[in-house]
Amino acid sequence: MSDVELSVTAKDGGYMKQLPGRWLWRAVLPIALLVLLFGFAAVDRGVLSPANLLNIAQQTSYLALFAMAQTVVILTRGFDLALGPTVSMASVGTALAMAGATAGGHDTIVVLLAGLGAGFGLGIACGLFNAIVIAILGVSPFVATLGSYNIAIGVATTLSAGRPVQGVPNLFSQIFYGGSVFGVPATIAITVVVGVVLQLTLARTVFGRSIYIIGTNPRAAAVAGLPVKRILVATYVLSSALSALGAIMMTARTGSGEPNLGGSLSLQAIAGAVVGGTSLAGGRGGVSTAVLGALFVTILSNGMNLTRIDGYVQMVVLGAIVIVGVLLDRLRQERG
Repeated sequence: MSDVELSVTAKDGGYMKQLPGRWLWRAVLPIALLVLLFGFAAVDRGVLSPANLLNIAQQTSYLALFAMAQTVVILTRGFDLALGPTVSMASVGTALAMAGATAGGHDTIVVLLAGLGAGFGLGIACGLFNAIVIAILGVSPFVATLGSYNIAIGVATTLSAGRPVQGVPNLFSQIFYGGSVFGVPATIAITVVVGVVLQLTLARTVFGRSIYIIGTNPRAAAVAGLPVKRILVATYVLSSALSALGAIMMTARTGSGEPNLGGSLSLQAIAGAVVGGTSLAGGRGGVSTAVLGALFVTILSNGMNLTRIDGYVQMVVLGAIVIVGVLLDRLRQERG
């Protein structure tokens, strides 16, 4: 047997030894989801009722979008602390634009387009601001998005005067919340379509593969000739566009533009991404990890609400979940 054949055989043997460990890691979260769900069901039978399961699915559809948004930037070794305020700002902008178009006597289609344009426009503007500060000016993602966090809160509060903005048409709520596609609720259908498109983008396009390369080794990516700065700009804009879509869907649900809609979404989205298996070290994660993590966080929150656990305790639990997720990620890296 040649040296090359010996080398390949050794590598294959080492890979086969790692397979059980890899499958075990992948099975941890699905098992945890089942344990969590049936654990809460043992305390309150209503957890497994059809109505509550549908509620969990719809709530997961929102959080999955935000977890995908965080995942995209975390893959490049960044994150977006401003996601929550961006959602609030986009929600307020969407409602204000539709209320103004309605007051101007425009027809319903123009009103809807005005709302969508304002929501996506504000979201993308926030993402572009983050991207320029991070990719062009070289400021760390933590500092940059912490600054934009406060800016977005200020804009949302100023535009709405700190109050909910009314004037959202019923058709808007029907399309993005109350409607269905082949019997599937609109919120779930939209998230599934977005997830499929994002997965194909990450797995099958040069842009998607470049994101993983940059997250794995930024210097190697630059040496290889990848336009790192342009890719980072596009990544943060994409992340904020996903956040804006989630904001539009949540605005349709509430029927008004809410300056506090973002709330703790930044932490929940990071928790969903990290718990799902997205590595804060960059280069590992994807749509499936974001969806599984979002489902875990949603079931946890839903179960704690039904079992009447205090809201402040829930915040403590969520923070602990993020820390545990990071520790598990580090353990995975050490075992790898």
